[in-house]
Amino acid sequence: MDGVPSVAAWRHIDAREAFEVAFLSPSPSGLRIDGHTAAVEEGRPFAARYAIQLDRGWRTIRAHLWGRSPDGPQERRLEADGRGGWRVDGAPAPALDGLLDVDLEASALTNAFPVRRLAPAVGDAIDAPAVYVRALDLAVERLEQRYERLPDAPGDGERYAYAAPRFGTSCALTYAPDGLVADYPGLAERVL
Repeated sequence: MDGVPSVAAWRHIDAREAFEVAFLSPSPSGLRIDGHTAAVEEGRPFAARYAIQLDRGWRTIRAHLWGRSPDGPQERRLEADGRGGWRVDGAPAPALDGLLDVDLEASALTNAFPVRRLAPAVGDAIDAPAVYVRALDLAVERLEQRYERLPDAPGDGERYAYAAPRFGTSCALTYAPDGLVADYPGLAERVL
């Protein structure tokens, strides 16, 4: 987990008014990430907190999520076996079979996981479906995603064409030299 910063922060823009801060703690077994997002989206406030454990290959091992919205508090526990099997709140989740990453709606950080794990070469495209967790109710679902490595822009870091067809999302993500998302057009920009 070389080069990973101890803290990173993003200002969420356009899609919601929000701020996200994550604390990253490398260890011999991988990386622990503790993060928080506070937001207002379409007039609805929410707060989300997450604790994610990744193995050394950037695969999600577990994620503990807490949320608060006008509908009340929510909590969700995800556990992965590292080979694509998942449990949600202790129960098997066969609809998530084959997935290796978690992607949080309230986080720009989680888009770094498949890119760091797979490290595609310029011109390579990768399908990286993920366990997607909604912000307001912590609902868990499968999300099809695709990343295509673009030529780097001088001084801008790595770039990827990103697509999540279900949401009609298609944009070019820019990653900082430390491998974390620097710019997610229409969603977030890194400030630290």
